[in-house]
Amino acid sequence: MASRQKAGGENNVPGATLKATQSMRRDWNERARRDAFLYIASWKDNWDEESFLASGEADYHRLVEPIVWQLAVTPAESAMAELGCGAGRMTHAFARRFRSVTAIDISEEMQSRAKGYLKDSTNVRWVLTDGVGLKGVESSSMDFVFSYLVLQHYPSSELVVGSIAEMMRILRPGGAFLFQFNGSQRVGMNWRGRVISALLDGLCSLGLKRLAQACAHFSGIDPEMIGKTWRGVALRSGEVDKMVRNAGGLPAGFQGVDSPLAWCFGHKASQE
Repeated sequence: MASRQKAGGENNVPGATLKATQSMRRDWNERARRDAFLYIASWKDNWDEESFLASGEADYHRLVEPIVWQLAVTPAESAMAELGCGAGRMTHAFARRFRSVTAIDISEEMQSRAKGYLKDSTNVRWVLTDGVGLKGVESSSMDFVFSYLVLQHYPSSELVVGSIAEMMRILRPGGAFLFQFNGSQRVGMNWRGRVISALLDGLCSLGLKRLAQACAHFSGIDPEMIGKTWRGVALRSGEVDKMVRNAGGLPAGFQGVDSPLAWCFGHKASQE
């Protein structure tokens, strides 16, 4: 159960995990400096601040509101946490509705931009995570936890397990959660694309990211959309269900099963 873990991921971090999280921070800082809007919402390449935040508002109505209603969450009375706030696309919508928002990210560059866009939102607290634990968030302190377009970029299933455990840890007993993950096991590219991706991943894992980016550019691939911190891991809904239950959560349902935009939602067990 999550309650048996040390708060905030204080256990010793294995070297491979530390290397992966350091790569995540470095890569997302670089993406933020280049074009934060694009790498958060890559379905469009000509965002401005107004349209970027408006898309978060639309996604709140489309993706979050129905589940919040189903899980009996009352936003105006609730403290919520957003894992992977990025540049504040969804944070802006949450801040307008929830009593308090804890906006969490691994990239200080992303958070810096979000703080600028939400400078008038006085109910937002900013927490920088190390990618393993949420040391700045107390156990059982949140009524609702949310994550979107985040776990799909995690380079290992172990990191996903850790993040789900931390989401359950910070939720109060009976609190609600909604998070998205990549549930697609389909190969989304031809053999040439798979070979190039494997080569680029290999170069990145050897610490040769600049060379990998040069090769990507030569191949017509966005140099920031390479490596495991972008492509991440795919997980079956059964795996995610087990992760949630092992952490003390009770999934109420899944949406978009076996798709890149799969969702899991439910409550933390009332008694641990």
